[in-house]
Amino acid sequence: MKAWAIHVGKLLVSSFLLFLAVVTVLFFLLELAPGDPVQSLVGDVPISDAVREQIIAAYGLDQPAIVRYFTYLGNVLRGDLGYSYATNSQPVLDIILGRAGNTLALAVPAFVLSLVGGIVLGSIAARTRKRWLDSGISGTSVALFSVPNFWLGMLLIIVFAIWLDWLPTGGMAPYGQSGIQPQYLVLPVITMATTELAYKTRIMRSSMIESLGQDFIDTARSKGLSSSRVLWRHAMPNALLPMISVAGYSLGFILAGSILVERVFGWPGMGLLFFDAIERKNNMVVLGIVIVLTVTIIVVNILTDLVYGLVDPRLRARLMPQRREVAA
Repeated sequence: MKAWAIHVGKLLVSSFLLFLAVVTVLFFLLELAPGDPVQSLVGDVPISDAVREQIIAAYGLDQPAIVRYFTYLGNVLRGDLGYSYATNSQPVLDIILGRAGNTLALAVPAFVLSLVGGIVLGSIAARTRKRWLDSGISGTSVALFSVPNFWLGMLLIIVFAIWLDWLPTGGMAPYGQSGIQPQYLVLPVITMATTELAYKTRIMRSSMIESLGQDFIDTARSKGLSSSRVLWRHAMPNALLPMISVAGYSLGFILAGSILVERVFGWPGMGLLFFDAIERKNNMVVLGIVIVLTVTIIVVNILTDLVYGLVDPRLRARLMPQRREVAA
C-alpha cells in the first residue's frame, strides 16, 4: 500500500501545482487586459472622481496587483471566489452555481452519447469484415473530429431549425416558460458530443484491433467459442482500458467546449455567463468560472487515474504488489 499512497500523493501534489499555475496565469492576464472594472460595476451611469475613488478603495483595487493576488488566492483556498463587479456585489460562487445545472444538462448527455457511441462504432469498425463500413466509420470520424463545434452548431441550426423547422434555434424553453424543454437539448447536445464521439471511435477501433490480435483471443477461438462471445467476454474488457483514460479527459474537453456551444445556441449556462463576464470586464466572474472548471477537470482526472490503477492489472501489480507467502 506504500506505493499506492505515494502514487496518490504525487497525483494530489501535481494537481495542486496545476491549480496554482492556472489561477496565477489567468489572474495576471486579466490584470493586463484593457477595460475598466469600476465602470462595469456602475454601468453606463457617469460618476464623479470621488465616487470612483470610493469604489476602488471598497474593492481593494488601489492595492498593488501582487497584494491583490495573494489576497484572492487565500480567499479561493477558503472557498471564497469573491464578488461580482457587475451584479450588485453578488457572490461569484452563487452566480456560477445558478448556471452550473444548465451546463451539466448539456455536458452529461453529450458525455454519455459520445462514450457509448464511440465504443459501439469503434467496435463495429474493428470487427467488421466489410471494408467500406470500416472506411466509412473511420473517415467520418476523422472529418467530424476536424470540424469546430461552433461551426457545426451553426450548420445544424441552419439545416434543422431554419430549413426544416424541426427544432428550435436556441434557448432552453419557449418564451415565457421556465425549465428545460427536451427539444431544446437536441442540437446543442449533438454539437457537444460530435467531436468527442469521433475521437473515442478512433481510439476504440485501434484498441479493439490490438485486443483482437492478442494470443488469448486465438486461444479462445481455438476452444470453439462464438465470435460474439470472444468479442464481448474476452476482447472488449481489454479494449476498454484505454477508454477509461479517454473518458476522464473527454469530460474536461466537453465542459471547455460548452463555452462556445452555449454562445451559439444562447443556452444560459456557465459558457454564456463566461462570455458576458469577459465583455463587461467582470474579472471575478471570469476567474471564478475558470477555477470551477479547473477544479472539476482536476478531480475527474484524479479519479480517472485512480480507477485506471485499480482496473489495469499491470499498474495494479506495480502499485499494490501482493505479499509472497513464505513456505514453511
